[in-house]
Amino acid sequence: MKQILKPVTYILAAVYFLVDAVFMAVARPISRWLGRHLEFKRLRAWIRSLSPYPSLALFSVPVIILEPIKPVAAYLAATGQVLSGAATFIVGELLKLVLVERLFHLTRDKLMRIPAFAWAYTRFAEAKAWLQATEAWRAIRALSQAARDYVAQARARLVGGFSKLATFRD
Repeated sequence: MKQILKPVTYILAAVYFLVDAVFMAVARPISRWLGRHLEFKRLRAWIRSLSPYPSLALFSVPVIILEPIKPVAAYLAATGQVLSGAATFIVGELLKLVLVERLFHLTRDKLMRIPAFAWAYTRFAEAKAWLQATEAWRAIRALSQAARDYVAQARARLVGGFSKLATFRD
């Protein structure tokens, strides 16, 4: 049984990490940028003034509205419109993650006052911590870091090459 679970754990860790890394690597900076640059003081104050259950209802809105994007994207891909399906999925998922992340940031303390939400969030955090503690996660994380380092080095070489070219022309 342990021999079967180990590859499954590697696959789950890889899939989770890839999805999390790709979408959150894009969603978090967008969310932070929006938080810094768009002054929705009234909206932010209103969201913070909500009590726990209305906060939960508001937190659920992006998920309820944007979750149906996945079947729409699958339908587009299945009918031969693969690029449209992929674009629909990516935009919908990023939009959902950005909205959910911003709303969670604004309402976290109130959401944690709801026992069921706090329980579910605690289980999610425990599952994520368990996954991140696995050998599979560490291996995938190391590969990801190596790939990031390689891309950064290649980028630096490319930028260095262009600056030498510009200096040579002057």
